[in-house]
Amino acid sequence: MRHRALSLQQVHLRINDAATGKPTPVRLRITGADGAYFAPFGRLTEFATGVNQDVGGNVMIGAKRWAYIDGTCEILLPPGELHVEISKGPEFKPIDEKVTLLAGKMSLRFTIERWIDMRKLGWHSGDTRVHYLSPDAALLEGQAEDVAVVNLLVRETSIIDSFGKTQRAVPIILSFSGQSFARSSEQCGVAVNTQNVHPQLGSLGLLHCHRVVYPLAFGDEEWTLHDWCGQCHRKKGLVVWTEPQHQTSDFLYGEPLADLILGGIDAFELSFYEDSPFDALADYYRILNAGLSPALAGASGKSSNGEYLGSMRTFAWLGSDECAYTNWIDAVRAGQTFVTNGPLIDMTINGERNFGRCDASALRIRAAVKSMRPIDHIELIWNGELVATAPFDTGTMEGVLEHEFTPTTSGWFAMRCRGDALVASRPAPQRLFAHTSPVVVDNPGKANPKAAGARAELKKELENMKRWAEKKKMPRLLHVIGEAIAALSVNPQSAI
Repeated sequence: MRHRALSLQQVHLRINDAATGKPTPVRLRITGADGAYFAPFGRLTEFATGVNQDVGGNVMIGAKRWAYIDGTCEILLPPGELHVEISKGPEFKPIDEKVTLLAGKMSLRFTIERWIDMRKLGWHSGDTRVHYLSPDAALLEGQAEDVAVVNLLVRETSIIDSFGKTQRAVPIILSFSGQSFARSSEQCGVAVNTQNVHPQLGSLGLLHCHRVVYPLAFGDEEWTLHDWCGQCHRKKGLVVWTEPQHQTSDFLYGEPLADLILGGIDAFELSFYEDSPFDALADYYRILNAGLSPALAGASGKSSNGEYLGSMRTFAWLGSDECAYTNWIDAVRAGQTFVTNGPLIDMTINGERNFGRCDASALRIRAAVKSMRPIDHIELIWNGELVATAPFDTGTMEGVLEHEFTPTTSGWFAMRCRGDALVASRPAPQRLFAHTSPVVVDNPGKANPKAAGARAELKKELENMKRWAEKKKMPRLLHVIGEAIAALSVNPQSAI
């Protein structure tokens, strides 16, 4: 080890953006001929990957260690063959090169370039839930992953103090920024808000709040998640149903289901796609069939150095290349979104972008998908069922699906893109995936044929939660559940 250390030479590394010629933040990995990983100064070759353990600057993706840098760094490297990998999100061509470092060479230069610029097309990416980073670390990682809006959410946790005692902790609460960015650059803004949690009833992301909504967590106290929704909405905040696959032995969905029915929730979070217990897409379809229509929001849920920011992200349509935080939040609220772990999808209806709702007239739907990795299908989903698909040959990285139909009932439709390629993620790899928010079709007098069944399933879960609340003697929660059950009992041909 001593001989090897003496053979290393200090190298200045710079990665320029092809469009500006200036250094740009990236995710970097350099390994030697023997596979050994070399970290830049200020980063670590070995680092913690547990939840809330020194999060920021380093990341483990699959079995690979990476470092986040601002575009330049100093690093000790051995002369000889090196493997250089550089990444900057799904809109930049990744660099994956073998280079030879000559003895005495003191610098390496690379240029990274976009293959598509979604911002110029009016789309701006965001991550609706990351945790435990400092605002400065979140800004660096957001820029390096090409995320325009990072929602850094404070959540209560616990730590072990120096006496071995468990203590409550609220990391970065003093950085709360609410309706403005705590940190920002030309390409990225970091807003600090909160994720409010009940261990059994579920959790909510309260974005764009005018102030902190307390308590951040509660147990058996007489409180409801619906109270959080109301406080967040008073000043145009956005409520996201976070971690919706949360379940207990008594009920599946938790209180957010009731809050959604009562208008308290704006968006439904997807952080994983793989047709597994971590995938909430089937639950989302059931909710849509019941006549509810929350927007889709994509989140990495990053809370450790074992996850990367923007691994699942939300693209919001703003219609211009400028991205103010309030405008981005409003676009998510309006359902002007698609979520993705890589592929980029753009849908039009009768030649125009149409978000939210449309009449049951003849519809000409077109979806164009582009991806840096091969895609296998674009699919049109109507009331949760596949009605049209465009399969592609192996290796295809862009394609179009066009379909015309006239809905004969009320319902909803969305576009979905899938691929067999695996994306490294925790707790397991997930398939390549993109999905638009739904467009609701209003056809008076002609209900979605799945509505009654979907509502019956959701009502059953509310009844389960009602029995739990009765045992816990929580009258305020029982009131919320009762109102939600009543709303589900109305004629299923109309939206709740």
